[in-house]
Amino acid sequence: MRLIHEIGATGPVTARQLAQALGLDEAQLSRMLARLQRSGVVDAAGGRAARRSLRLDAMRDRTLLESLTAQSRTALAALIPAERRGALAEALAGVRQLIRPGAVAIRPLQPGDAGWIIGQHGALYAREQGYDQGFEALVARIMADQLDRGDTLREHSWIAEVGGPDAPQRLGTISCMREDDQTARLRLFLIVPEARGLGLGQRLHDTCVGFARQAGYRRMVLWTHQGLHAACALYARSGWRLVRSVPGRAYGQDVVDQDWEITL
Repeated sequence: MRLIHEIGATGPVTARQLAQALGLDEAQLSRMLARLQRSGVVDAAGGRAARRSLRLDAMRDRTLLESLTAQSRTALAALIPAERRGALAEALAGVRQLIRPGAVAIRPLQPGDAGWIIGQHGALYAREQGYDQGFEALVARIMADQLDRGDTLREHSWIAEVGGPDAPQRLGTISCMREDDQTARLRLFLIVPEARGLGLGQRLHDTCVGFARQAGYRRMVLWTHQGLHAACALYARSGWRLVRSVPGRAYGQDVVDQDWEITL
């Protein structure tokens, strides 16, 4: 249904563009398009060998798209009572603010941020990964050690924030810490759930790696768990190399420890 709507709403588009827009595997998308073509839902220029780059010109029968749209609207109307639609509109306006280009600022650590970083890591990892309070204690020690060292020339932390000074809202954080004279360590990388999928993780990552490069480090390392799929995917596409993957147990859960590194 989502694919049909995207084709109908976008107009002429290539299969590769659809895969990128919807976050779909190109092979999976190719199979889906083949079924839609066989069933007569879409017109396409190009053959099977060119399916990833073929042009989807139009939907042959827009009645299907119109029917799906009407069903979606009916379902949404049933889910949201009339008296609550104003609140929904306000919430959606807040989401638009989050995704507006330039709305999110990335700033250095300020007093009060360390407590937020510790609390967010403890709460989010407990809820999403089942970690116990040992993980929150680890984050607290890492933050306390960094603040005690006070080496802002070679170590730094950042907060992603929206709303400005009148109504600030923290959305994420990342830190660069010294491992040795030649090596920096990426630590405490977190995006709150409501800000995920907006490209903010890449911005924080690039800010951190850029700082490490300017600080004179030759390489950067990080430690994570295999279950953090979005973060691992970001590292892989940003040029990091997975150098170790070992099953273990930590914070009350079975995990797969991973070490990654990148040359700066």
